Amino acid sequence: MQDSVYDVIEHLANQLKQANWSLVIAESCTGGGVAKVCTDMAGSSVWFDSAFVVYSNAAKQRLLKVAAQTIEAYGAVSEAVVLEMAKGALEQSMAQVAVAVSGIAGPEGGSVYKPVGTVCIAVVVKNSLEWADTFYFQGNREQVRNQAVLAALKAVNSLLTSQRSEK
Repeated sequence: MQDSVYDVIEHLANQLKQANWSLVIAESCTGGGVAKVCTDMAGSSVWFDSAFVVYSNAAKQRLLKVAAQTIEAYGAVSEAVVLEMAKGALEQSMAQVAVAVSGIAGPEGGSVYKPVGTVCIAVVVKNSLEWADTFYFQGNREQVRNQAVLAALKAVNSLLTSQRSEK
């Protein structure tokens, strides 16, 4: 059975509250979707710090200090860029955990190397862990974005769960 986004958020909220941590989000292709589902939960102000919707490359550079050279070398949809987005979001917030998402939701914008549905997600825990991966989602624009939101939240949950089990 597939997890609902709200089940995932409930688990994430519990993990963040237990650690006394908060979350910051840096989004591109999801356009604020991750932040929306987080703040749909009553009481999220306890564990949700802030969000940046940085759709343009210029915004990624200006607000999150993503290096122009990183975008030029790897493209805006890359693990290198989402890692820099997550680190920049942490620096611009009071949070301890960041998740960043950048992708090609379609229907245009894809290429042979990065087809529509390509989404990169990174999670960074301040002074601790960094993780990034690339996903290939299927469907229309809304479906790709919804899958990216769920994958981003699951990634944060997974990283926090693995970090707790290592302690």
